[in-house]
Amino acid sequence: MSEHGQDRGDDGRFVPGTAIWKERSSHGRAPIYDSPEPLWTACCDYFEWASENPLYADTLVSYQGKAKHEPVAQMRAFTLKGMCLFIGISFETWRTWREDRPDLKEVMNRVEDVIYTQKFEGAAAGLLNAGLISRDLGLADRREIDDITPPERRTEAQMDIARAIAHIFSKAMTIKEEGKE
Repeated sequence: MSEHGQDRGDDGRFVPGTAIWKERSSHGRAPIYDSPEPLWTACCDYFEWASENPLYADTLVSYQGKAKHEPVAQMRAFTLKGMCLFIGISFETWRTWREDRPDLKEVMNRVEDVIYTQKFEGAAAGLLNAGLISRDLGLADRREIDDITPPERRTEAQMDIARAIAHIFSKAMTIKEEGKE
């Protein structure tokens, strides 16, 4: 027997007929999240981290004739890609699990609902950019903006979307105007 073990020759190379791959106890990497509970816990950790770590905008503040720059905390929007990075998987893995992991479907739906709701409510309250969020959530579509369908021929769903977008923009403009005073 060589100094490298019984599967290798004296030169360190595998000897013909070696079946070393049969020695593995499993094939491929073990799943990071083998059940819904650890995935939900990891996603909640992301939501908590994002809530506790806001983004900061630099604002010029003047007091008694002196101006200085102050950081102002801004809401950090939850994102699916940001969450994937946080929990250690790729976005492609998330999309694949959506198709191939029925055991995770309920948790994945809940996570996506949390992300959608946080973005929508943040935009509605003026804490996030309403235009950006409405596009991200699929509420503002270029085709809808250019739609020349007469109002009497629009569907109720189209009218509801138009009302929601108008409300978000109106709220954002009101908040922006109040900030100028």
